[in-house]
Amino acid sequence: MKLLFDENLSPRLVAALSDIFPESAHVDRLGMGSEPDSVIWEYAKLHDYILVSKDSDFHERSLLYGHPPKVVWIRRGNCSVRNIELILRNKAAEIKRLDAEDELTYLILL
Repeated sequence: MKLLFDENLSPRLVAALSDIFPESAHVDRLGMGSEPDSVIWEYAKLHDYILVSKDSDFHERSLLYGHPPKVVWIRRGNCSVRNIELILRNKAAEIKRLDAEDELTYLILL
């Protein structure tokens, strides 16, 4: 299972979570930091990523278009990279379930 972190999340999350999500990437490191959401969506779809974002944009796209890609929407205000890492670690089982179950399209983490 691979996560693709949106530009509103730190690129440091890729290394911080590599033990549980080893094939993850960040849009900036893929050269897509300034690309529109539609380009990032298609990239995630073509390369089997789950999109992770703090913006509602990808969640709204998932409601319109379904999946792939699946979406994890982190609904938190300003918080540290460490807090985001802990949220994702604590919800790893739910993220894996999102990946495994075809009827699931998105996951909202509060």
